This record gives sequence, structure tokens and C-alpha cells, in this order.
Amino acid sequence: MDDLSSLLMLSNLLHLQTYLDPTTSSPPSPSSLPSTSSAAAPLLFFAIASVLSYASSSLRDRRPRRRRRCHSSSSLSPPPRPSRSLASASSAFFLSPDRALSMDPSSRDTRFRSLYGISYPIFETLLKSLRHLDAASLPSSLPLDRALSISLSRLSRGLSSRSLARSLGVSPSIVSRCTHALTRLLSTRLYPHYVTLPTTPDHLLSTIQFFKDLTGLPNLAAAIASSPVRLRPSSPSDSAAEYGADLLRSTSRSFPSILLQAVSDHRKIFLDACVRAPGSSDPASHFRESSLYHRLLDEDNPLPFRDNIITVHGQRARSYLIGDSSYPLLPFLLTPFSTPASSVSSASTSGAYAREMFDSALAKGRAASVEAAIALLKGRWKILRNLNVGLDHAAQTVVACVVLHNMCQFAKEPEDEGRYMWRDPPESSQSASLVDSERSLSYLGKTLRQALADDLYERQHKHSSGAR
Repeated sequence: MDDLSSLLMLSNLLHLQTYLDPTTSSPPSPSSLPSTSSAAAPLLFFAIASVLSYASSSLRDRRPRRRRRCHSSSSLSPPPRPSRSLASASSAFFLSPDRALSMDPSSRDTRFRSLYGISYPIFETLLKSLRHLDAASLPSSLPLDRALSISLSRLSRGLSSRSLARSLGVSPSIVSRCTHALTRLLSTRLYPHYVTLPTTPDHLLSTIQFFKDLTGLPNLAAAIASSPVRLRPSSPSDSAAEYGADLLRSTSRSFPSILLQAVSDHRKIFLDACVRAPGSSDPASHFRESSLYHRLLDEDNPLPFRDNIITVHGQRARSYLIGDSSYPLLPFLLTPFSTPASSVSSASTSGAYAREMFDSALAKGRAASVEAAIALLKGRWKILRNLNVGLDHAAQTVVACVVLHNMCQFAKEPEDEGRYMWRDPPESSQSASLVDSERSLSYLGKTLRQALADDLYERQHKHSSGAR
């Protein structure tokens, strides 16, 4: 028994003895007064009890409070359970196969699109493809469907690895490893299966017919455009200064970026994608560095573009691409005349009207194909609006999203413009400058462009005259 307990017990006993002493029950009479020692005993006991009570209270006040002992790893007590909110947030990002199969197909696809940006059938197709590929780079501690769901959640939601890790209750390194492994497999192993130029004449002819109905231009096969993808460092060490601020920034935009060059058909399906240039590069230089440029230049390279040839105003016209004025004018890539609107409105010559019609047709064709495809790409995969990965993984992430976009287009996924379309702020494009090796090709391009413009004007003029 410690000192404090002894003092309290002794104090209580003395108080009890004083209370029960008979000499204090009634006032003493003069004839029966006790002796001095006996009469003073109760008062003495009461005084001692008061001193002991005061001492015990003083010791109690000065005694340090005991702290709760922390549970060590060797403690038998169970560790604290994770919060209910964290567990529910983690389960909200992942649907188990059993739960997915038990859901109504329509509700299940809607749920999968909200979580992963794709419907359940596309998720299953992608999962089967990954099982046949070398997925050793994916974390072995996670099931393959779990790793896939983590990667798609990050790509479709645009969250950083740290933000998504907090929601899932995993480490940021797990999220990064899953994302990098998936984007690498998509951009290398699955890219040739989902992103390719027309390989059959029927595919090419159906595209040509659509563009002719839309624009009035014959033999138009696809459209090309360049779009900046904004970079956001994924960690403090991945700063724009380390990347090279001058390389990643251009005069028209203040943020660091890389360039996406994309070719699309009328179905908003990408036929080619290239990410090889920093934001400071111009689209023409990027185009010349791409494999598509060299394939189009190579006469021996078998392409459907070369096999489909028509004659327009005495000029042989192979299937061609269209782009804006930031691309060079070549016989396989036609660009606008870029005639100022003021001079066109005041001119009365048929040549001016023909140029205006041609430029309007090109703008309509680009808007319905490649520009809409890029807007849909960035709408579905929000990570492309502010790319929060390291520069060494930036290009493969963009190309991987292109593959996922085509998978959605092949499956005819919804294209709700209000939800999925993402339009970048407009930028003023500069006219592309020619290189020496393109001089002769540019002359052929000008000749073909003028022939197509005159043909378009004449057909429109005849149509208008016949309608009167």
C-alpha cells in the first residue's frame, strides 16, 4: 500500500473515532468533568486527523497523472481499425467481379464509366488483353483487375497519385506503378491493334464518302491537328526548370507542355498519334519528325492513300489529309488559302469565292473529325488536361489515352458533348515555313489545292443555278 492510501485510511479512522467518542455526545457537567488528558483526547484526535487529511490531499494534487501507454507492435491489444469513411471510399473505387456480374448491365456500365471512363465490356476486353501480355511490371501484390481499376481511375479522373492513394488507402508508389505499367503496355503492345491507318479499301472509301458529303471535297481521307498537353510536375523535384522551361513553353502559352499530333477520320477514331515534341516546337517541325511524314513521302511504302487516285481539273489527286495553316502545303496534306475575310468580302472574282469556299470546307472537315476527336479525348481522360506524371512517362500516358479513346469509339461509347467534350483555349497559329526538300512538293500541293477549289466552286455554282 502506498503512502497516500495509508494517510487516507488513518485520517478516516481518526475522524470516525472522534465522532464515536462518548465524551463529545453531550456537554459535560461540572461534577463529572473528566481529567484533562481524557477531555483533551477527542480534540487531539480531531487535530491529528485534520493534519493527515490535509497532507493526503496535498500528496494527491502533486502526484503526476499517468499517461496512456501506446500500443507497441508486441502488444496483445488489437491495432486500431481504419476509419469507416476510408474503407467506404476505397470500396467505391473498385467493383469486385462478383458484384459487377450481379448488377443490371445498364447500371453496371454507367457505374464503370463513372469510375473508370469505360463500360464493363471494354474493361473486360482490356483485362483479357493484359492477361496475354507481359504484365510483370504491374504490382504483384495486387490482383490484375484491381491494378487496372486503379490505373483507369487515375487516367479518367485526373487525380495525382497522392490524392488517389489517400482515397484508396494504398501507397502513392502503388498508384504510380500501376499507372506507368498500364500506359506502357497500352502505348506499345496494344497501340498497333487500335491505332492504324485504313488498311482496307472499303474503310477508306466510306471515310472519303462521308467527307465529300460534308465538305464537297473529293478524295479527302482524314484530318490532322496538333494539340498541347499541359504538364504539371508530379513532385517538387519534377519542376519545369529541370525539364527546361524554354523547351516546354511557347510564345503563345505560359504553361509547360508537350505536343500531341493526331490524325482522325469522320468517326472521331484516331488513325495516327505522335508525341515527340516539347511545347516550344511548332506543328510543322513535329510533323516532319513523325513516322507518318516519312511513310507518306516513301513512294514504295504501301498505303491505301496511294492506291485511290482521281482526276480533278486535269490534276491527279491521291487521297490526302487536311490541316490548318501551321502545317506545310504538300500534295498529301492540304492547308487553307487563309485569305483575309475583308478582302474576300470585297472581291467579286470567282477565284476569291473559290478560295473562300475551299477554306470553309477544310474548317468544316477538321471540326467534325480531328478537332472533335481531341476534345472528346481530353473530355474522357481528364489527366490530359493537366498531366501530373513525370516527363519520362508523359508521352506514353498521352498515347495510352489515345488507345483507350479508340477502344471507346469502336464500342460506340456515349459522346455526351456537355459531359465529355473539352475545348482548349484557341491559339493563333502561325503559317508553316517550308524546308528546301519540300519546294517541289509544295508546288504540287498548290496546284492540287487550286484545282480542288475551282472544282468545288463550279459544282456549287451549278447546284445553285439548277435550284433557281
